[in-house]
Amino acid sequence: MNSPKQPLPTFDEVLLCTPQTSAEQVGLFLRRCLIPCHGGDRIYTMLYADELSYDVSCRAEELFQYLQRSNSSYRLIILCNCERENSYLPSAFSHYKVHMVPQRPRAEIQQYLQQHFRVAQPSDSAAAVFREHMCVGIVSSKRAGMGK
Repeated sequence: MNSPKQPLPTFDEVLLCTPQTSAEQVGLFLRRCLIPCHGGDRIYTMLYADELSYDVSCRAEELFQYLQRSNSSYRLIILCNCERENSYLPSAFSHYKVHMVPQRPRAEIQQYLQQHFRVAQPSDSAAAVFREHMCVGIVSSKRAGMGK
């Protein structure tokens, strides 16, 4: 987000982890991140890595240790829920831990995201549902199971 024109991450730069994420999916993601290629200065991000099963987390750490020996210039961010920091993967990578504070004001971050998530030509798409023709929206409720 150094520049308003800087693009959002592409689908292959982000892995959204769930308890159902397989070791194969994590392995492919780590190979994209850690095997040097002509991809430029990409930043890879694993979201909710604390959600991975114990077996998948162990295999991911082993693969990371193996692949990381051949590449010291990778860019990998692992985001976890701070309430689950004692799960396997956050514990295994705890010596790399960095507490982050946003470097930009909230309004600037929101403006950046609005610029990238706004549909250019409003049409008969789901973007018509969300405010200001955004193609992404958050629906939440304080009451569970109310038909969101």
